Amino acid sequence: MKREKKKVNKKLQWLKFIIVLVLYLLFLYWVKSWLGLIVVPFIYDAYISKKINWQWWKDAEGPVRAVMSWVDAIVFALVAVYFINQFFFQNYVIPSSSLEKSLLTGDYLFVSKVSYGPRIPETPLTVPLTQHTLPFGNLKSYIEWPHWDYRRVKGLGNVELNDIVVFNYPAGDTIITEPPYQTYYYQFCYDFGQGIFQQLYPTALPIDSLSKYDQLMRLKQIYGLGSEFIKHNPGFSPQPGAIPLGQVDWRPTDRRENYVKRCVGLPGQTLQIKDHIVYLDGQPNKEPDEVQYSYEVHFHNGAVMQNDFMREYGITCEDLGLSDADRGYFKSNGQITLTDQMRNTHSIMPMTKATMKALSERKDLVESITPTVSEPSIDIYPSSGNTHWTRDNYGPVWIPKKGESIKLTLDNYAVYERPIKVYEKNDIELRNGKIYINGEETNTYTFKMDYYWMMGDNRHNSADSRYWGFVPEDHIVGKPIFIWWSSDPDRGLFGGGIRWGRLFRFVDNIK
Repeated sequence: MKREKKKVNKKLQWLKFIIVLVLYLLFLYWVKSWLGLIVVPFIYDAYISKKINWQWWKDAEGPVRAVMSWVDAIVFALVAVYFINQFFFQNYVIPSSSLEKSLLTGDYLFVSKVSYGPRIPETPLTVPLTQHTLPFGNLKSYIEWPHWDYRRVKGLGNVELNDIVVFNYPAGDTIITEPPYQTYYYQFCYDFGQGIFQQLYPTALPIDSLSKYDQLMRLKQIYGLGSEFIKHNPGFSPQPGAIPLGQVDWRPTDRRENYVKRCVGLPGQTLQIKDHIVYLDGQPNKEPDEVQYSYEVHFHNGAVMQNDFMREYGITCEDLGLSDADRGYFKSNGQITLTDQMRNTHSIMPMTKATMKALSERKDLVESITPTVSEPSIDIYPSSGNTHWTRDNYGPVWIPKKGESIKLTLDNYAVYERPIKVYEKNDIELRNGKIYINGEETNTYTFKMDYYWMMGDNRHNSADSRYWGFVPEDHIVGKPIFIWWSSDPDRGLFGGGIRWGRLFRFVDNIK
């Protein structure tokens, strides 16, 4: 009887081993990484030969057994989470209003890695459930060695026009270490550099009076002044009472901040924004159903904003420009009175057409609503180009496509300098009005990757490609599939804070 039972157990062990081995080999075939075959003998030992005592602690006594049982469970869970998050899916929470009212602050997304194909990790040694920083001590959660080159496993499809996409923040390669400033390095370089330049050269000619080459060189000088200032002044505070900047550091691609935006331009297309409408190859692209633009709103002194009205039209405390204290007041009381002295009666509010119409009809609340006007800014990409583009009138720009070439000129040099230099790791520079790549004079470049143009549906309140340019294919993380949880930061858990109607809503249906 015992012999028969032993034979059955042996057959079961072999069956388990074969199933696990086949699944593991299929995984290796999928990721095309046969280095993983070194694990096969250990799988064989765990199921068949049992030469290694994997659970030695079960024979121990006292606290060792209790502690190690917890350690074993935790390690297994962390490895499983790391594996699943890296290759199959991960959770993502909407942290800002850049996609409202399509995706809302407080939406938790199920993000599929297999939709576009998961990336082989560039920095594989990282703490699971962290992106780049440990939850304590502002310490890195990853080790930079080993660092593997970009490679993507075949997925179910490619990024399509108007997809909502999660990706790594392209301008997050160089950062300022203190958390409030980590995504502001390049903006600060130009802002600080411009101030320093004006102090050093108060009688300098206006930049528009210079030749294109001299414009590019001046902006390069401005960037250099700002960069050196930030590098050598980690104790500088941008505003009185603010925390100091901290040190300058660098992040690998897969450890940069995760952003979520809508893809409004594909590789090979020519994009232009005219009067806030996106055109692709000369044809207008469909605007999102819940697209928002900003308006200057003047409320009556004493206007009362009620919870029901704000909820119906998607008006948030952030939209009204309320302080944290006033947000807390609204959360507790379900309404708030806007006053000239205590609370904001003048707001730059993002609104859909429906919200703007509803608010303009409330003469008891509103004095006037005026569309905002966008002005040229050095913050608009490329900051080094002096293009005079705005967030509402931009381009045209050709979006780079893998294997296709572009003719480089002084007029488009600033647009393509970053993709060529930073993302595709070439040495590119200007000398005496001529372009040099890797030390050789040239006027063409063939791109090695596909690029995308990403924008938020909250068009006037979104840090997107208009501010930091193209998103390379190696920055694409995955595709949000559905919203699995949604909580309203303006309302308490038992005061309507759970958005029941958004739970398990498919993101593809948000057009």
